[in-house]
Amino acid sequence: GSGIEEALTDSAAVRALGRTLLLTATVTGSCVALAVPLAWITARTDVPLARLWSVLLVLPLAIPSFVGGFVMISAFGPGGMAQDLLEPLGVERLPSIYGFGGAWLVLSLLSYPYIYLQASAALSRMDGTLEEAARSLGKNGWTTFLHVHLPQLRPAVAAGGILIALYVLSEFGAVSMLHYDTLTPLIYIEYTTRFDRSTAAVLGLPLIALAALFVTVDGLTRGSARYHARGARGRQRRLALGRWRWPAFAFCGLVVLLGVGVPVGVILYWLVRGLRAGTDTGFVVEAIGNSARASALAAAVAALGALPIALLSARHRGWFSGLLEKLSYTGQALPAITIALALVFFTANYTTRFYQTLTVLVIAYAVRFLPEVLGATRTALLQVNPNGEEAARSLGAGPVRTFLRVTAPQMVPGVSAGMLLVFLSAVKELPITLLLSPIGFETLATDIWASTSEAFFTRAALPSLILLALSGGAVLLMLRRERLS
Repeated sequence: GSGIEEALTDSAAVRALGRTLLLTATVTGSCVALAVPLAWITARTDVPLARLWSVLLVLPLAIPSFVGGFVMISAFGPGGMAQDLLEPLGVERLPSIYGFGGAWLVLSLLSYPYIYLQASAALSRMDGTLEEAARSLGKNGWTTFLHVHLPQLRPAVAAGGILIALYVLSEFGAVSMLHYDTLTPLIYIEYTTRFDRSTAAVLGLPLIALAALFVTVDGLTRGSARYHARGARGRQRRLALGRWRWPAFAFCGLVVLLGVGVPVGVILYWLVRGLRAGTDTGFVVEAIGNSARASALAAAVAALGALPIALLSARHRGWFSGLLEKLSYTGQALPAITIALALVFFTANYTTRFYQTLTVLVIAYAVRFLPEVLGATRTALLQVNPNGEEAARSLGAGPVRTFLRVTAPQMVPGVSAGMLLVFLSAVKELPITLLLSPIGFETLATDIWASTSEAFFTRAALPSLILLALSGGAVLLMLRRERLS
């Protein structure tokens, strides 16, 4: 008891907890402020190149946080590329990228797609008759957005916001590189440097408590609202932005430039520099197949695991379904290294047959990223009109057939978006991969980490570009399936 109290009241732990709360709140708020307007602009307005923006705005999800941290240091840090470009203009030193500012900027630019994906999918499925009714009452585009679109976006924004908050709580890579000491780096040090697993486990308790608090507050604020159409869905029309068309275009372009253009530019710089110097690029073909295979399996397993939880939560509210839903978020709140070490201990002592196998790695990914597909699946279920299910049952269809023929087809866009999130998160996951992957099972993430940790930035460049290309293919596949559904 005294040991637990001493660990939790230690001055370093208290300061780290305060930093964690500050970073979580500011990053989540920034992501909402970015993602909701971007989703509305690309899904419901006539902004130029809307389909291209809808792909490019998701790509930051594919950038690992430690790569994002390195990119920001290389681009905007002391002696970085931006300073070199501005030095002829008399700018001798830029503001420091280290600390809270750098961590906030990097995590906001990499995390907003968690909300953007779900919000844009929800906007695409909204009933156009509600918008037409608002217009017939004299409402302009802005008022229609506030009173019609925004309330229906609540489940998607809430689900994405929880994912971001939980992601920031357990973030390690970017905050470590940018020297902003939150709880997770402190836990990592206890595990790997001081070999004090007891203290590390105790320091993980505030993360679990905060995650439980976030999920509880979300459940209380959801209420019993439903977001499906009561009748046939009306056709949607894109809003003409008029004089705001090009400012909206510039807004999308600025976010893409910072979230995608700068990282790609920095990575290309190191790649070209390495190729000119004759440096080994570290390209491993096998790592591409390993990353894609493990991540795709994790997405499928997570989707299957999330389906019954979402059905209970959306269709059969009660204490059991509420508890089950809250417990499912635990994996996202725990530091990845904690999940990995727990599975290492369990498999090494009780199931040696599965120790360091692909099965355990996939299970760890699925447990870790289950909330990402759960939120999307629940949102999709809320927008399915129960009247269609009742009609099918009245015609003699059983529950399983009703679900497969009526409910499931309408859920495909939302569930696909959730599976994409799991795939992208798994393909860049590092601590779990390092500790649980089979011997010799190299992935793009481990290749990049091994190179950047030894300052071989030229070797990390090509795997980083391949990771971006892999994620871009997944985004295109999801968007294509969504248009066909």
